[in-house]
Amino acid sequence: MKVLYALAAFASCTLAQNALILRPEAGQVVAPGDDLVVQVLLPDTTSSDTQIGLVIALADCAYTCYLPNIGMGTVLYNGAFDPVYHETYLPPYQNFTVTVPSKFPAGNLQVNVAHFSLVGAGPTPVMETFNQTIVVT
Repeated sequence: MKVLYALAAFASCTLAQNALILRPEAGQVVAPGDDLVVQVLLPDTTSSDTQIGLVIALADCAYTCYLPNIGMGTVLYNGAFDPVYHETYLPPYQNFTVTVPSKFPAGNLQVNVAHFSLVGAGPTPVMETFNQTIVVT
């Protein structure tokens, strides 16, 4: 039984370190050529972490939206991730402004993010992917 509690505690600590997309909101409407602010939030953590980088891509979901670990789509940002505090009520985050390429047809579009970091005393390399679906008009 103690093993289950330990595994649950480890899982909750690991999940607490996951970054997430705060903006754009699901279903936000954009047009080809529009600037799009992608706000990536990194919750506070008690363990040591070193940010390695971030990739932001857009994928056309004409037929289906695939998970970003299967395919990222058109890469619009690949570089540093240095989230900082802006408001007292939010964890650290960083804004990235990308431009929606003119080639995307109307319909669902997926904002895909891949986040790379080193976590813990080891440290352990961690790569996570997450996404948000928006709409192109």
